[in-house]
Amino acid sequence: MTSPRVLTVYLGLAASALIVLAPFGLGLLTSFTSAQQFATGAPLSWPDPPTLGNYADLGGAGFPRAIAVTALMTAVILLGQLISSVLAAYAFARLEFPGRDTLFWVYLATLMAPATVTVVPLYLMMAQAGMRNTFWALVLPFVFGSPYAIFLLRQHFRTIPADLERAARLDGANTLDVLVHVVLPASRPILVTLALITVVSQWNSFMWPLVITSGEKWRVLTVATAGLQSQYNAQWTLVMAATTVAIVPLLVLFVVFQRHITRSIVVTGLK
Repeated sequence: MTSPRVLTVYLGLAASALIVLAPFGLGLLTSFTSAQQFATGAPLSWPDPPTLGNYADLGGAGFPRAIAVTALMTAVILLGQLISSVLAAYAFARLEFPGRDTLFWVYLATLMAPATVTVVPLYLMMAQAGMRNTFWALVLPFVFGSPYAIFLLRQHFRTIPADLERAARLDGANTLDVLVHVVLPASRPILVTLALITVVSQWNSFMWPLVITSGEKWRVLTVATAGLQSQYNAQWTLVMAATTVAIVPLLVLFVVFQRHITRSIVVTGLK
């Protein structure tokens, strides 16, 4: 039988979840509501009748291309982040070279600098290189790893028993073989977690794409959604439809990989 204390905890968690999810539910309902009903009906009224017109109107607002650009940008940055972060983190965790720890901590210290500090220098670099308003301007500043990703992987790599690597080297494996066949299989949960963090952050990226691009050719999803408020005179039903389209892929990723996220937390805690 459930004790009153446990029941109280569950009720509190359920209430907290309801408070957190309520805005998302309201946004979803609004996305299926016609503009006329939204303007004249009660704020919390059910769509009568539900309509897909808002989602159809997104096609005319250039959203299919914005989704494709965002997906391509996220995929390229994700691939680059994983490859470069894994190589750098393994070097900082296992390889011996002069100034290794000093270089790592100096690199990690860049986390203390706000992202806005680097916007102007990055913009000037891209403009002088002739890459403003191009796809490469979107991805190059973020494709070669990040201090957080390298720190996360380095700390995990250091928890893997060194005896496993020594055994592989006795069998004739070189450094790359050890990394690919020993370290990475043992790091699958943390790699999935890092991949999800990277996807979420880049999928929701707004400031840099807004600054470095103009027009519709390389416009990403967040910039396109923000543009709806002025372009369509703040038709919130259309904005909520665009927001729902942006959220759904992230929810699907979380549902598919939530077991790996939980496992990475548990394994990290045990180690």
